[in-house]
Amino acid sequence: MAELTHFNQLGEAHMVDVGGKGITRRIGIAEGWIRMHPETLKKVQEGTSKKGDVLAVARIAAIMGSKKTPDLIPLCHPISLTHVNVDFEIFEEESKIRCVVTCETWGKTGVEMEALTAVQVGLLTIYDMLKAVDRGMVMFDIRLLEKHGGKSGDWFAA
Repeated sequence: MAELTHFNQLGEAHMVDVGGKGITRRIGIAEGWIRMHPETLKKVQEGTSKKGDVLAVARIAAIMGSKKTPDLIPLCHPISLTHVNVDFEIFEEESKIRCVVTCETWGKTGVEMEALTAVQVGLLTIYDMLKAVDRGMVMFDIRLLEKHGGKSGDWFAA
């Protein structure tokens, strides 16, 4: 198991020094799901939510969330994102929506946290826009799918 890098020798939390790391292309891909009542999903599909186009707003929110990650996660480095892509896929039979976010940068540290944050913010926005008709929605299985770049190279979820 790899050592925890966010603690110094005294066990105190600190921001990892990435100054000596090389600049490489970094990619993080994350996913998450939200399940809802079929009638709620129908509102998303038909665009009849009173708050507007649910997935369009959630896409913008996810992108904004990726850019705000270091403001939310205390030990994350502020990074310059070069690309963020947000995809939603509707699974009508299971009455759920999958959100997949890909974040990219050229830098000294990865973008996994930005991708994970973006997924969660996108799903929370879907919840917020639909909560008036379905407070029982469930967000689940938020996880990192892939990471690329840096000294550790590529990683894929099992």
